[in-house]
Amino acid sequence: MTLAAAISLAALVGVGAASAALEVPRATLYRRRRPRVVREPAPRPTPPRRLPDDERDAIVALLTSDRFVDLAPAQVWAQLIDEGQCPCSIRTMYRVLDERELVRERRAITRHPAPARPELVARAPNQVWSWDITKLRGPAKGIWYFLYVVLDIFSRYVVGWMLARSEGAALAAELIDQTCSRHGIAPGQVQLHNDRGSPMTSLTFAQKLDELGVARSLSRPRVSNDNPFSEAQFKTAKYHPSYPGRFVSVEHGRDHFEAFLGCYNDEHRHSGLALLTPADVHHGRAADILAARQLVLDGAYAAHPERFPAGPPRVRRPPIEVWINPPEPKLINNTGTLAH
Repeated sequence: MTLAAAISLAALVGVGAASAALEVPRATLYRRRRPRVVREPAPRPTPPRRLPDDERDAIVALLTSDRFVDLAPAQVWAQLIDEGQCPCSIRTMYRVLDERELVRERRAITRHPAPARPELVARAPNQVWSWDITKLRGPAKGIWYFLYVVLDIFSRYVVGWMLARSEGAALAAELIDQTCSRHGIAPGQVQLHNDRGSPMTSLTFAQKLDELGVARSLSRPRVSNDNPFSEAQFKTAKYHPSYPGRFVSVEHGRDHFEAFLGCYNDEHRHSGLALLTPADVHHGRAADILAARQLVLDGAYAAHPERFPAGPPRVRRPPIEVWINPPEPKLINNTGTLAH
């Protein structure tokens, strides 16, 4: 707006006065007042040393002949010059081939397919578990402890955990073995999801899952959102007011997480579970608790209906299915709705 006003004012009082009054550079005013001329680029002249079209066709025919079709232009040129022929330079061979779109990478290059996007759904407890390992600061710099946590994604219930001085596949296999035994998991019942850390992708861990009959699902490389439930649970643990920041010993860490995870399972009202605790959902107490909540809301509405302008309140309910990466909506099907 200021530039347009400066241009209009310059037509009345001159460029210098308009520039000083509105603090617009004089060069800008001169440039904007000058009509823009769009010039077409001049055609590139034909180089005087360009080979005639018939010679270029002959070069292409030579390079694509049965004798030379599998050789690079430099190899062809070397053989021809040793035979007393010099039709053109190596660079001209490449230039002529490039004009005909005959230049490409000819070596066999391994192409890795993109990792599949994991899509898992749980409609009841002990169908899909998610697990991960996080580092905890020890008593001094450079000393770390490792917290292993196995989480049921449907109920957010911590079904197993371990705090160790090291990170390894053998410890992870032992944790999964003990967790499946404690919860009576039958072969083929549960699917285990994790990222691509070295313990998760090791042969030792894979063999233990095969032995237990547990199907494995892996996150895509460098995609943290593929393991959201474990990441969120670790954040809850580390941002809790009771989290000490550093642990003076392994025993200190175990005592802390025994108390914290017990509270997390039995007392923490989870926002993703309609403010039920993970234990309520995991052990099938949700229906009774929700019915009791609805009675309380009904009583509140009966006593003061004017406080509920939207009508009788309904209790929130937890989701009936929980996804890791729900399928993306596809094209509209013949019924006019989105098909999954």
